[in-house]
Amino acid sequence: MAQQPTFDLEDLKHRMQAAHASLKHELGGLRTGRASASLLEPVHVEAYGQRMPINQVATISVPEPRALSVSVWDKSMVHAVDKAIRDSNLGLSPTVEGTILRIRIPELNEQRRKEMVKIAHKYAEDARVAARHVRRDGLDILKRLLKEHAISEDDEKHHEAEVQKATDLSIKEIDASLAAKEKEIMQV
Repeated sequence: MAQQPTFDLEDLKHRMQAAHASLKHELGGLRTGRASASLLEPVHVEAYGQRMPINQVATISVPEPRALSVSVWDKSMVHAVDKAIRDSNLGLSPTVEGTILRIRIPELNEQRRKEMVKIAHKYAEDARVAARHVRRDGLDILKRLLKEHAISEDDEKHHEAEVQKATDLSIKEIDASLAAKEKEIMQV
């Protein structure tokens, strides 16, 4: 016999928050013209025969608002880290000084800013879709519980309203994160 599904509003809220957290992570990697250590998170370095995230071979710091400093731990890895940053499609060109790579963050032009905003909107839409999928999962469980007479119609309606309220809140948070990032990108 199939196990009866259980309705857990907290689990649904948690899954919606995970979609928002994922969006924040994605937005953190978007270049805004301001230096941020998270800018280099997507960079992977060919090191010791395998691909590793850059933060496993170097320390990334932000000495100035428009500059990054990458301090490579192993002198033999400097060239690999430099190559990985240049090949990352982030439009960054490090200057090598011993085991330290200095990266100036160039100003974004208007066209590039608009492209970044479009990318941010795509990330936000993906997060909204993920939140709506969680809502659908929750509503499906409620329908099944009602069909199996495990809950009353009143309980189903009450829980549906709770799920919708959680979804609306999650989408509101996603939209707020998008608006903040859009403002940050478009500031000159």
